[in-house]
Amino acid sequence: MSKPLIGFIGQGFIGRSYADDFVNRGYEVIRYARSMEFSGNKTRIADCDIVFIAVPTPTTPAGFNYDTLKEVLALVGPGRSAVIKSTIVPGTCAALQSLYSDRFIFHSPEFLTEKNAAYDAANPTRNIVGYPLDNDEYRRRAEEILSILPPAPLSFICPVKEAEIIKYAANTFLLLKVIYANIFYDLAAKEGSDWERIAAGIAADPRIGQSHLNPVHASGLSEKTGRGAGGNCFIKDFAALHRYAEESGLDVLSLELFRAVEKKNLSLLRESGKDLDLLRAVYGE
Repeated sequence: MSKPLIGFIGQGFIGRSYADDFVNRGYEVIRYARSMEFSGNKTRIADCDIVFIAVPTPTTPAGFNYDTLKEVLALVGPGRSAVIKSTIVPGTCAALQSLYSDRFIFHSPEFLTEKNAAYDAANPTRNIVGYPLDNDEYRRRAEEILSILPPAPLSFICPVKEAEIIKYAANTFLLLKVIYANIFYDLAAKEGSDWERIAAGIAADPRIGQSHLNPVHASGLSEKTGRGAGGNCFIKDFAALHRYAEESGLDVLSLELFRAVEKKNLSLLRESGKDLDLLRAVYGE
């Protein structure tokens, strides 16, 4: 059986890493991005059987914005499968499917780290494909998408809102871990204790691990170190999730926790001067 022709829209570190992995595994890949290198492939995307989309979905003072997704989905050929890798708030994929009823739109969240994106793309910790409509055709296509992804310890298809929530829940958990580490870092300083030794003792628990326990670090966007959960994903995703939770009518105590975590993180970022441009882009001045 011949392999499907794979398309990629967006060639930032996410789209590029996934596209490279498909090429390394013997697939023919058509890449489109606005850069000169790939802009000429715009019309060729319509010929691709399965198109992965990794374009910006920013959070702004006005809220979550997926205008670019709406725009590029028009490039996918009618009857073809589009797989959104961009982070999207729950309900977005279903809304896009209603706009493009002649395409089959799915969400497969990405879990790449910017420093190790190529390795993470080739060695996923989990593969999840969410379908917006629960019928035989969408399930068949979701299984087809799952079958062409690199092997992972956990792989499954599910209703798309579950896939959307999994991504935000994972990112939020890691943000909470950063805030937790910062709180105990300050407590250790007040007690005159050795944070490095404390962190090693915490990380030795296999249920916790070593990641996201370094309170003072660079975001990966610059050489400047600072405190708090910064970078391209944490700030915008937590702001979007918080707003979604409010609009969904989540209980008061849960929303108070979200507000406290967000307030603490913003304080750490601002006081240390970390990722201030990203903060302005999400929250305004």
